Amino acid sequence: MRLHTTLIAAGALAALALYWTQAPGEAPAPPPQDPDLFAFVRSMEGTRPDGNLTVSAGETLKVDAELGHLFDYYLAGLGEKPLEAIRSQIELELERRLPPGPAREAKRLLAAYLSYKQALVLTEQALPSSADALQAASARLQAMRALRPAYFTEQESAGLFGALDARDDDALARMVVLQDSTLGDAEQQRRLAALDAALSPAQRLERDAPLQVSALDASVRALRAQGGGDNEVYQLRAATFSPEAAARLAELDREEAHWQQRIMAWKAQKAALGAQDAAQLAQLAATLFSPEEQRRLGAYE
Repeated sequence: MRLHTTLIAAGALAALALYWTQAPGEAPAPPPQDPDLFAFVRSMEGTRPDGNLTVSAGETLKVDAELGHLFDYYLAGLGEKPLEAIRSQIELELERRLPPGPAREAKRLLAAYLSYKQALVLTEQALPSSADALQAASARLQAMRALRPAYFTEQESAGLFGALDARDDDALARMVVLQDSTLGDAEQQRRLAALDAALSPAQRLERDAPLQVSALDASVRALRAQGGGDNEVYQLRAATFSPEAAARLAELDREEAHWQQRIMAWKAQKAALGAQDAAQLAQLAATLFSPEEQRRLGAYE
């Protein structure tokens, strides 16, 4: 599941900042001892690793955004696992997916990627603060791109970050238009339309994807309200996206239904116990939910 990015992958970067800015000699907090029965970290349960890695006919690794997506997927687990455990897991995934030669090259790029991210954290912290969002965003982008030649060749940078840079440039250009108080409404819309027209088909598809998901969700709700069953919902989703996506969404539906059933059981038993015995309430929650799930129960109080 690709959880990705506007100007900078802020969530992963923030987690990296916490890891890399500890006091000298301070060890990272140990990971939970619970066994990871279903995923590398609990928050990744129900997801599959990003990154469609490819190798050319000459067994040369294709360095593109998909490789970065794989790295970022696992780096999102910082806070639940220490960095070295995450790096080891990425390397295992690279060995599993790639022939030996491309796997070695991908590991080299992983080491460079982690060093680059570490340097980026420190560079961002050194940037002067600015109340101007446009100026701050522009400064972050310039600093980010200025760092890359120390870690990647020009071709590697283009492969790993080219698509992200195109999105960032488009976002920055739109910020310029929207913050220009000298533009009238008509001129502002004309310039935004020109930016829309300049998007590549891939960029346009990525931009429209959330709207497509939202429209599909509304169609599914309407179909169910009219008596449509799981088979009809599957066919609608498969026609909109793919059979694989429809199967995964059906699985998520079942997981959500099971969660809601447990929540209802918890509420009913909690009401029967009353709010007097904290120990019994805690035992009830522990019976029905994992420690991680119990942290979500406050939203249902």
